[in-house]
Amino acid sequence: MPQSLRLTYLFDPLCGWCYGAAPVIAALAADADVHLDLMPTGLFSGAGARSMDDGFAAYAWANDQRIARLTGQVFSDLYRRDVLANRTQMFDSGPATLALTAARESGVANELAALKAIQLARYVDGRDITSLGVLADTLATLGLEDAARRVAAPDAALIAMTQSRAATGSAMLRSVFANGVPTLALDNPDGSRSLVPSAALYANPETLVSRLKAA
Repeated sequence: MPQSLRLTYLFDPLCGWCYGAAPVIAALAADADVHLDLMPTGLFSGAGARSMDDGFAAYAWANDQRIARLTGQVFSDLYRRDVLANRTQMFDSGPATLALTAARESGVANELAALKAIQLARYVDGRDITSLGVLADTLATLGLEDAARRVAAPDAALIAMTQSRAATGSAMLRSVFANGVPTLALDNPDGSRSLVPSAALYANPETLVSRLKAA
């Protein structure tokens, strides 16, 4: 019987490198021998949020071009013009993390679909994913109508769950001694977790699974 792997994906929806890792994460999620859980870390929300100034925008675009060359993921001119050049839009992943938590209530697969759609909305379509209206519309296009309604007018329970998940994800990052996101954590037979090398997130997912099974 094939060995099943349990992996936790630690990420932030505003992380460009997480967007770069999206194809490998999707392939892992589709692998019958992998149980993949998603855990947002809140890295760029709360105290980690910031305004978008010229210096940070230039840094982000340079980094984005490195990611594009490595992974083939698209960072469009719309994104550069309407997101990076927008000085009224915060760099804050709190709203997107809330939207993912709402999607999660109907299953991990829906959260993964929502993450992909939110990333494409930002990096390809140049939309403002700090806007609850944009996020609600994005979820609605996936058929997640209940989640969309909750995001449009968040209740205390959704806000609390979002904060709890981010706290759990942040604590898990520290527990595996990760430097940041994206991070894959592997559940070991003894109940501990170990860090999967970050380079694996930009390589062949079948090779990654084979190596993890053989370890």
